[in-house]
Amino acid sequence: MCRSSLIILNYLLLLSPILGSENSVPSVTVTDVKTVYELGPHNAFTDLTWFKGRIYLAFRSCPDGHMVHPTSCIKVLASTDGDEWEQVHSFNVPDRDTRDPHFVLFRGELFIYTGTWYCGELEPKVRNMNQMLGYGVRTSDGAEWSKPFELNGTYGHYVWRGASYNDQIYICARRRKRFMEIADLKGHDEIVESRLLQSSDGISFNDAGHFQQNYGDETSFHFDEKGTIKAVSRQGGNRNAQFITLQPPYKSPTAIDLGRYIGGPLLFYFDEHTLVAGRNIRDGQVFTNISVLKSSGLVDLVDLPSSGDCSYPGMVALCPGCILVSWYSSHLKTKEGASKTSIFIAKLNFR
Repeated sequence: MCRSSLIILNYLLLLSPILGSENSVPSVTVTDVKTVYELGPHNAFTDLTWFKGRIYLAFRSCPDGHMVHPTSCIKVLASTDGDEWEQVHSFNVPDRDTRDPHFVLFRGELFIYTGTWYCGELEPKVRNMNQMLGYGVRTSDGAEWSKPFELNGTYGHYVWRGASYNDQIYICARRRKRFMEIADLKGHDEIVESRLLQSSDGISFNDAGHFQQNYGDETSFHFDEKGTIKAVSRQGGNRNAQFITLQPPYKSPTAIDLGRYIGGPLLFYFDEHTLVAGRNIRDGQVFTNISVLKSSGLVDLVDLPSSGDCSYPGMVALCPGCILVSWYSSHLKTKEGASKTSIFIAKLNFR
């Protein structure tokens, strides 16, 4: 058997246990598109979850824009039906830019984790991942929230998505190899790893393995009942995204090229479908796309209303055959014609 045939065979064997029939590509329509939050010039990086009968939506909001600013904060909205929303919490970290909030359900509590850039008086001229630090908040009822707390063991890491398994919390966290210092950002992407960190209390983390050792980036992942991790990972330097499988003890990932760039990826299981969502580029145009993963690769389902600065979707199952999806985009303008990024939700209807 030739090498290319072996690669295809391994690809099929890797993907087939989690995929539906090749003929089960659903028809999906987008309805009930709503702008949930649009105050200020930049609102971005969403996540969604159910918690104690309500849907929670988290995102970053900053009056000074997309880049690193200490004026940024994380806002949390809640809804019982996905239609009407109210703000239930907001937090920031002094001298740090807060962004990329993500939910993790753990021991009956809801955690929100955020990666933060240092931007105090000693802020370096070149942003340094080695000065990043994860923070979190937690709640047991969705009404009373803790003050932000440092995530021990995450200094020098860019905290991203998480998941819980076997009474432990795991998070994806990017870092430079050996926390290397470099004079500028040339060659930076190549030396970034995407690590897997583990915690028994949701506050203190230890290194537990890795997704990527080069060009590491944002990773969305899930555990199966045996502790195997399935993940979709962005790659630095605008390289193609990867589908990654990790078996315990999480030291030897198997990666498959997904054939396209995906920014802010989300891996979401719905019915028999394995959904992949995030920022795509087609004919030079940027948009947020939802596709389904098959043994032949990604099959496009639908594009969300979006362009420019966009992506970071969140999803929750809303009803039989229906998903609620959140994302951000800059495709709408102010009355004066200025660009702004806003938070959107919509329903995805599967047939």
